[in-house]
Amino acid sequence: MDKFTRKSSFEQWISPIDFKKISKQVTILNLGHYTKKLNTLSFIKLLLFSQLVESESLRAISDSVFSEDLQKTIGFTSISYSQLSRKLAEVPTEIFQNIFLQLLSQIHCKNNFNQKRKLTTPLKIIDSSTLPLNLRNHQWAKFRKTKSGVKLHMRLVHMPDFDSYPDNFYITNACENDQNHLELFVDDKECLYVFDRGYVNYQRFDEMTDDGYFFVSRLRKNAVHRVIETFEVNNNSHIISDQMIVVGTTLNRSENYFRRILLKDSSGNELVLITNRFDLSPEEIGEVYKSRWSIELFFKWIKQHLNVKTFYGHSETAVANQVYIAMIVYCLNIITKLSTNSKMSILRIIRLLKVSIWKSSHLWIRRISDNLP
Repeated sequence: MDKFTRKSSFEQWISPIDFKKISKQVTILNLGHYTKKLNTLSFIKLLLFSQLVESESLRAISDSVFSEDLQKTIGFTSISYSQLSRKLAEVPTEIFQNIFLQLLSQIHCKNNFNQKRKLTTPLKIIDSSTLPLNLRNHQWAKFRKTKSGVKLHMRLVHMPDFDSYPDNFYITNACENDQNHLELFVDDKECLYVFDRGYVNYQRFDEMTDDGYFFVSRLRKNAVHRVIETFEVNNNSHIISDQMIVVGTTLNRSENYFRRILLKDSSGNELVLITNRFDLSPEEIGEVYKSRWSIELFFKWIKQHLNVKTFYGHSETAVANQVYIAMIVYCLNIITKLSTNSKMSILRIIRLLKVSIWKSSHLWIRRISDNLP
């Protein structure tokens, strides 16, 4: 990231986005037709700003354009609530998907992901979280008599020495069963997949093993299984037992051997883990599963600090676009941290960006690069 620039902190923050490529896509999709003053690129910048400062509604976004500094960045001096609403529902989610993929590629490159995977097995954590919606405004997402919502299915790259970040996600109705979506996230044989018992499916475990994919998951304590071999465990360890098993009933039984590890967590609760990795110690398997907590923290973080609880629009496209904008904002923050070698938390980087958003970017960059207390 350039340290000597006349750009504002906001302009520097969004600079990893290749707006020239986005402009070409806008032309191909015929979104560049006459739309008064709200063109697609200006709209994207405005949404990024609004997500960053956590604007609570389209009316609040409309009022924010009163800022002269923002006007210079987006190229217009006022915009109505109704224009914003129409644009949010009009822009295809494909536009935001491509921005997300642009940024993801940069994160992999800056984080030396391909090099690190040669040294250690990367962990990819799979989970989902429900985002509630207003039933009256989002009838298309109804999943209970009194509730509407969508489910955010996520795959998170877990880096023990760095912040975790999403590398794949998609949105479904909240009633969707997680088991039906596991296979959509499993596509890399050099990674170790970690997920909770909501994804347990013996047939899918067999398929993953046959295809060369490795996983660690949680198994229900009462899951029917047959012990093939019992391994010795350290008496001073939190591991209770380590066994080779086949799992399931006679009519629905796994074809492969798996490993069943019974252990106690830090709170003294017993957990049963299942994996097809036999080359790691049971303690290492326990640590791998413990990393699953990072995706819980990620979901908590985005719900607290990004706008994925209060949605600007009512259509399915509007909701999906807002979720993508939230993920794009998170990726921009990760890129900022990598580019500046900052040791600050993402939250602190954002706070400093907000207070210096229209100041010269070198002031903000120097502040987060110096890692001052």
